[in-house]
Amino acid sequence: MSQDNIASDMMAGRFQGDPFAFLGQHESSKGWVIRTIQPSAKSVSVETADGHVLGEMMRIVPDGFFTLELPDAKSYTPYVLKIKWSDDGVQTTRDPYSFLPVLGETDLYLYNEGKHYQIYEKLGAHLITHDGVPGASFAVWAPNATRVSVVGNFNNWDGRRHMMRPRGSSGIWEIFIPNLTEWDIYKYELTDNSGRLLPLKADPFSFVQEVRPKTGSLIYDLESYTWHDEEWLKKRAKVNDRHSPISIYEVHLGSWKHKDGRWMTYLELAEELPKYVKEMGFTHIEFLPMAEHPYDGSWGYQDTGLYAPTSRYGTPGDFRYLIDQLHQAGIGVIMDWVPSHFPKDAFGLVNFDGTALYEHEDPRLGEHKDWGTKVYNYGRNEVANFLLANALFWIREYHIDALRVDAVASMLYLDYSRKEGEWIPNKYGGRENLEAIDFLRRLNELVFAENTGVTTFAEESTAWPMVSRPTYLGGLGFGYKWNMGWMHDTLNYMKEDPVNRKYHHNELTFGFLYAFTENFVLPLSHDEVVYGKGTILGRMPGDEWQRFANLRAYYSYMFMSPGKKLLFMGDEFGDPYEWNYREELPWDMLNYNFHNGVQHIVKQLNLFYKDHPELSDLDSEVSGFEWIDGSDGNNSCLTFMRKDTRGHSLVVACNFTPVPRYNYRIGVNESGVYREVFNSDDKTYGGSGVSNQGDLRTEDPGWNFKPYALQVVLPPLAVVVFELKKAGESIVR
Repeated sequence: MSQDNIASDMMAGRFQGDPFAFLGQHESSKGWVIRTIQPSAKSVSVETADGHVLGEMMRIVPDGFFTLELPDAKSYTPYVLKIKWSDDGVQTTRDPYSFLPVLGETDLYLYNEGKHYQIYEKLGAHLITHDGVPGASFAVWAPNATRVSVVGNFNNWDGRRHMMRPRGSSGIWEIFIPNLTEWDIYKYELTDNSGRLLPLKADPFSFVQEVRPKTGSLIYDLESYTWHDEEWLKKRAKVNDRHSPISIYEVHLGSWKHKDGRWMTYLELAEELPKYVKEMGFTHIEFLPMAEHPYDGSWGYQDTGLYAPTSRYGTPGDFRYLIDQLHQAGIGVIMDWVPSHFPKDAFGLVNFDGTALYEHEDPRLGEHKDWGTKVYNYGRNEVANFLLANALFWIREYHIDALRVDAVASMLYLDYSRKEGEWIPNKYGGRENLEAIDFLRRLNELVFAENTGVTTFAEESTAWPMVSRPTYLGGLGFGYKWNMGWMHDTLNYMKEDPVNRKYHHNELTFGFLYAFTENFVLPLSHDEVVYGKGTILGRMPGDEWQRFANLRAYYSYMFMSPGKKLLFMGDEFGDPYEWNYREELPWDMLNYNFHNGVQHIVKQLNLFYKDHPELSDLDSEVSGFEWIDGSDGNNSCLTFMRKDTRGHSLVVACNFTPVPRYNYRIGVNESGVYREVFNSDDKTYGGSGVSNQGDLRTEDPGWNFKPYALQVVLPPLAVVVFELKKAGESIVR
């Protein structure tokens, strides 16, 4: 093939192979030759680094292929290109095709093996100095493409200017482009194995993407932030421990609070959010997914930029500052993470190199019909590596304290939300997704192997066993599991009119049968206040007073029960409106006494929870709980004890009817003087003020098969807590 034909093919984007083998400086039959493609350039000349002119390049084809013969050159000559774009515009640059590769063979090997957990430091765009020249390196995995180019605002989005080098059979393409700077915008232009040009693709490893609806990737220096949370990092292992109190405030940043009619920025949120969460007594905050996503209405659950915090609220540095401020306020940060599926947006991962690269080709494996999304191919090394490295990326680079893994059930079952004939059994004929199971176990092993105190939460809605048990015991290895059964049962119970609750008593008690099989979180999440479900307050029956009394009793029952706690934003003050991601929370509701009372009791519940180890010390162990009477369904009452490792206990009594229970007998294990230490019917919360005043002395004979008894008052629609006063010990700790 003649030089002219090769040049024409390259200009048309049809060149099969390595452009580095043709472009740049190469030996020829006449000595040495330099070739470059500069569409729209008026002229190109070549100089040495010290300014010596080597010659004017000859235009071979009309639209920008240039060549210069160097017949007198005896060896490779370092050079720069002087490109004249217009009468007064000249660019001087090193030729991208004069540089050696950036990636080493070890990087390629480990990624293909699925074991390069710092791959985000290699793939994507990185500002580096290469051969003494500042610029940006680019690398992307696209094994079935025939050409991959970097296009951007620096090359007029022309895929002929910066065609990338294929790295053997690794499937990785790379190029170093000199003189690029932070915030330059780019994408990848690919042709498939038939030569068809694909839609421009955002970089799967980009650290920043443009604000929607734009979809370009941006070059960003991830090393430019200085953290100030050293003290927090030293203690977070204790904070995340299953023996510690964990009370989570779940937040969608855009709709938490607005400023001047718009969503607040990361920096603005950093001034208000940490203070509020700390004042309310929550130990952790959980962000709905923060990875970049094109559609606001997905709330972040359809990500297109897993390595890029959304630009809706600011820069990656701004997001780090928000996390830093939360840590300095003593608040742990949990982030929703979505490895279960990805959207079909053409600029994203779908059909990335013209083939089903990140997803499965067969829709029986690769489609989530419920969400209209694609399923990751967890059995492909590079795909699993992409996700596993991403989990570690958020932990290492953004100091995230925990990952809440979304839709785990959809990953575990091949027939999830599929009818007969719409799924393919595993190799044993079963419905378990063996590749996803292996992926989840590797995920948790890697996270906990970091030894930084970081943990994981599984949103898993089925009876899959041992979700939060170690992998060496056959478990999935998560730190915690959301208790979806508790949430469904108790909400169904609370929406019943109190006169009917005695017929549903088992919905209140059933969860205790399995409460210690996992490390559970009791979640009242965003999913319970959308899609026509109304609100938590809206489920409560009765007149206004009863509705709020029910809500206070429900929250109190939740905080006294085994399991970590989670409330979605707005629930803490009884938001009366179903959540809308476009609107801020109705903070004006706090001008009303009942709503203010709910906020006050949630704050007090958080403080009480943190001050009483009985509620967390043995949270996931049977020894931390003891029934007093779980069978008083006729009165819709429930009594039990919570215990700690010191032998201390709290007596919890619940009355889910609007009828006060006077002279109600409760069995206890220890004799002495008890005091009421918490009452959800207190007037400061908006209650009626029915309470147990002064000392309560145990009586003989015992009750509820306990050696001693207490005679107490149970306020209407309320939870009360009693504590034994030890000799020489204050009742308030």
